[in-house]
Amino acid sequence: MNIIDELLWRDAINQQTDADGLRELTESKAVSLYCGVDPTGNSMHIGHLIPFMMLRRFQLAGHRPVILIGGATGTIGDPSGRQSERSLQTLEQVQENVDALTAQMKKLFITEGDNQVRMVNNYDWTKDMNVIEFLRDIGKNFSINTMLAKDVVSSRLDSGISFTEFSYQILQSMDYLHLYQHEDVQLQIGGSDQWGNITSGLDLIRKKEGADAKAFGLTIPLMLKADGTKFGKSAGGAVWLDPKQTTPYEFYQFWANTDDRDVVKYLKYFTFLSKEEIEALEEKVATEPHKREAQKTLAEEMTRFVHSEELLEQAKRISAALFSGDISSLTADEIEEGFKEMPTFTATKESKNIVDWLVDLGIEPSKRQAREDITKGAISINGERVNELETEITAELAIGGRFIIVRKGKKNYSLVKLG
Repeated sequence: MNIIDELLWRDAINQQTDADGLRELTESKAVSLYCGVDPTGNSMHIGHLIPFMMLRRFQLAGHRPVILIGGATGTIGDPSGRQSERSLQTLEQVQENVDALTAQMKKLFITEGDNQVRMVNNYDWTKDMNVIEFLRDIGKNFSINTMLAKDVVSSRLDSGISFTEFSYQILQSMDYLHLYQHEDVQLQIGGSDQWGNITSGLDLIRKKEGADAKAFGLTIPLMLKADGTKFGKSAGGAVWLDPKQTTPYEFYQFWANTDDRDVVKYLKYFTFLSKEEIEALEEKVATEPHKREAQKTLAEEMTRFVHSEELLEQAKRISAALFSGDISSLTADEIEEGFKEMPTFTATKESKNIVDWLVDLGIEPSKRQAREDITKGAISINGERVNELETEITAELAIGGRFIIVRKGKKNYSLVKLG
């Protein structure tokens, strides 16, 4: 199907500046299009990922994606979606973030062939512009009245907005003009909060290039969970693409725990499964929700896409081990990843009776309770149930010489690090 039809089926279009014109354009040629991200941090989280998944769909349909990393706009701060000013970063920190995001993006897109992804940085065409040139050649094309009416600005008038952030939409408009003139870019896509910035860019292009200039804008709907809360957050905060900030196991678990009410929507937004495959999974959500096949598929597709097949398999091994209790099958590194958010204790390498050991660490509140739990078979060490009160805990039990895993009951795990 046409890329626009596919996006409509996936409920992935919020607004278009010229729906008929864009459809005609995409049917007549391979279109160059762009989406931008500012280097406000050294990793994207999954909320940032949404418009880039759409950019990737255009690429798979034969179009030519351009990713703009905002080395210039990142020093200013986008006021979109904020009620207060951003803290300015140093130029050195911005550059570090640019490098990190560039590497992250290259993993997600096709980097060879006619429609390979092109990476650009708006610092390259703004760093040599002087203030007179900016005001005469660019600023003259913007009406303060129109800028004040944009939602991103009007929502901040009561709380206050600096001239720096007020000027952000001008810089983003310059980006679109530059890419239109030098990279043949005819479409900008972004989140729904970017509509004002995108339309400002289109206005600038038409003032500079003529009213008949073929340039378009498209935004993605704001994504909320079925319960009305913001998408992309877990109990520990944002779900990052960087495996050092959100481990592949945590990433996998986020998707695997998706609410039945959200999972089909996420399959449409975030996977490249076909209409037929997603509709089959939708049927299973309705008829066999307890099997959670849609959630498992979503978790596998996303972890494979963002990380790798190898890290997906590792995440699945950790998940299976925690579910079955067979901890001995895991490596020390996998244990460190899988137990990152679980209660953690530190013990010496000295041998000690299990009752004293559990109480001294604080895993058990008293010797009486420890003895009772051991006798009832409620305590497991590294996946092996312990029934004998005389059991000795020694350093030799530590997996990889580093960790001992205690399970109390069916689901209460504790990670013990040997110091």
